[in-house]
Amino acid sequence: MTSPSRKDMRPTIGIIAGSGPEAGLDLWSKILLRNQELFGTSFRGDLDAPRVVVLSEPTLGLSMELEPNVDVVWACLKQAVAAISVQVDAFAIACNTLNWYEPRIAELNLPSEFVSFQSVLSAWLKNNKVDKVGLLGASPITSMGQWSAYKFLNNIVSVETVGDPQLLQELIFDVKRLGSLDPVLATRFQKLVEALDSEKILLACTELPLISNFETDKELVDVTRLVADALVDRSLPLSLNEKALLSA
Repeated sequence: MTSPSRKDMRPTIGIIAGSGPEAGLDLWSKILLRNQELFGTSFRGDLDAPRVVVLSEPTLGLSMELEPNVDVVWACLKQAVAAISVQVDAFAIACNTLNWYEPRIAELNLPSEFVSFQSVLSAWLKNNKVDKVGLLGASPITSMGQWSAYKFLNNIVSVETVGDPQLLQELIFDVKRLGSLDPVLATRFQKLVEALDSEKILLACTELPLISNFETDKELVDVTRLVADALVDRSLPLSLNEKALLSA
């Protein structure tokens, strides 16, 4: 097997993980699946896999209660983005809530591109001409107030949230604590999904796609998957025309 030369190496993408325990792994898994999907039958295995750097910092889990921890979380996240940005061409944070810091990250003028959940979701909503969504996520997200990374949605779509946010918050904590394989979690989540009127439901917490393996007539939109697709796009050493041919 011939080693690729440095000039032939693909752009490197990065993942900041740690909020929650399986979030970074989930994003990486979806990156690998999307990458192989694009290559199709020409996929050679190892040599066609993306170049990925993962930095996991458990302290970032304090973002579940962002308001009282905003400064300590930022101190930790600032170090993480500084460390990863010099190793990659583009990176994302595997946590919807932590993307609240997008404006602060932009002010750092990092040497690599930060692919935010907000930018990717905005593009998806526009491309799919969506005008109403259900929004499921941790309490900082679904509050749609000062601490929500998705507050901007109020300006572009009608947003529906759950009637009892505490039930959703407890469910997310239980996914972190018990792991996604606990059989009761998906049943609890399904009840929350079915209680919404919206046909398109944004899974705006990295724990929720892990327990979404149930039958429903709703369209569950995994924002993590959208970010994975965006990172893979940035990892391909191809022109835009070649990309289009590859994905056709």
